Amino acid sequence: MITLHHLAFSRSTRLIWLMEELGLPYDLVRHERDARFKAPPALRAIHPLGKAPVIQDGDLVLAESAVILTYINDRYGEGRLAPPPGSAEHWRHEEWLHYAESTAAFPIMTMRIGAITGGMTDALRAFVAPTLEATLDHISGRLAGRPYLMGEELTLADIQMCYLIEVAERTGLLGAHPALPAYLARLKARPAFQRAEGIGGPMMPPG
Repeated sequence: MITLHHLAFSRSTRLIWLMEELGLPYDLVRHERDARFKAPPALRAIHPLGKAPVIQDGDLVLAESAVILTYINDRYGEGRLAPPPGSAEHWRHEEWLHYAESTAAFPIMTMRIGAITGGMTDALRAFVAPTLEATLDHISGRLAGRPYLMGEELTLADIQMCYLIEVAERTGLLGAHPALPAYLARLKARPAFQRAEGIGGPMMPPG
């Protein structure tokens, strides 16, 4: 059985959500943040990066959300939450799955860090603003006429993207992109997502 290491208020909610969507059994190990909101040293004993999510499946230890999502879906989920391998839609899905953290995360998380650490310099804000706008435009445009990134059905890409859209909403970045709060609401209304937050706590702290 997969052991999922979950850090409170973090991206690792994705993995609980995935397991609940697929109806798979798992052992959950919850790790609490310290007084500085940092991950505890116990996570470094599981993986050298000392972060979550991390899974253990027998002798295999994996970090990085996109890799873990794909591994679980392929090995245990019969590929249900991704388009068929080899299809054009499969590669479009891979692009969106990896886009969330490889590209979209930079402007969103930079703005978030600035908001919670007392503000950003004018130079940094000017540097990030065009990339942020292009990022939100790109995601919003993809959702035009679609409930989810790949169409009518939830996929791994949506599970990966949800955390960043919530960060953007909490940071007040979505005012000009009404499709994105609506998308976030659809994701958070899914019973499996609600079970995941009930089990692991909310993705982000209150306030």
